[in-house]
Amino acid sequence: MADTVLAAPGPAAGASGEPAAVPAPGPPPAPAPARPPRGPERPILQAVGVGLLLLAVLVLGLAGYLYFLSGVQEARSQALLYTRLQDELANQLAPLGPTAPGSPVAVLDVPAIGIRDMVVVQGTSPENMMLGPGHLGVTPMPGQAGVSEIFGRRATFGAPFARLGELRPGDVIVTVTGQGRSVYRVAAVGSSQAVRIVDPAPNRLLLVTAASPVVPSYYIEIDARLISVTRPGPPVAEVLNAPELALAGDDGALVLTFIWGIALAAVSAVGTYGALRWNLWAAYLAAVPLAIAVLWCLYQSLAALLPNLY
Repeated sequence: MADTVLAAPGPAAGASGEPAAVPAPGPPPAPAPARPPRGPERPILQAVGVGLLLLAVLVLGLAGYLYFLSGVQEARSQALLYTRLQDELANQLAPLGPTAPGSPVAVLDVPAIGIRDMVVVQGTSPENMMLGPGHLGVTPMPGQAGVSEIFGRRATFGAPFARLGELRPGDVIVTVTGQGRSVYRVAAVGSSQAVRIVDPAPNRLLLVTAASPVVPSYYIEIDARLISVTRPGPPVAEVLNAPELALAGDDGALVLTFIWGIALAAVSAVGTYGALRWNLWAAYLAAVPLAIAVLWCLYQSLAALLPNLY
């Protein structure tokens, strides 16, 4: 057997017997660029963005409350007040003079603009008129001797007087109180800005609402003369509070608005802490219903700051 000769390790020979060339190693890869440190302005911008987002949600929620949910709230109040007033009328317990604010005092019908069985409450403050049209306390009840005044909202809380400006002389207005049914006929249409009504008739009804559903800068009024029997009445209230004036808001609601705002912030903070610390869904289930209730109260307080005829 022939001896096997092992070649010593070394560079491989080419075809001509010369050693093969080995490529030189390339340059090392460049290191990845270092990530710039996060500046202190980044968290500030994020906080501002979150704050603006929450503010936008709050404003949109307020608009939804004023132009939709407040109408649902007013309709429910009207249903309860109508049942209460019907019971009081049947038992001859309906008020004939000054009574507690928010109490039902009359039923209003204006067929020409589709108002039927609308309950009028005592008082014209923004809170009273969240329930429906309000009777101005320093005037006699509808149907009684003198000039009676009823305020109604133009755009929010059901907008009961939204079509008041469509009334024309000759249209009929009917009221029902504890003294019975009274009929009025429209005599004139005026406003606080252009045409002020001067009517010498002694027994009248004035219906008042904001002139615009967008910017309530002045009000319109409908003057109607009593054409049915005039009924006697007790003395009227002599004191009128500032929030009961036409187009007035309730500055006293600022305190409640501040309190409900703090309560909403507290509920949000506790809910967020609970979601981070414990179970996310459990924290949401506990905090969301409470936050909605607080938010509803906050919106109601904000609505009380708006003009009562709006």
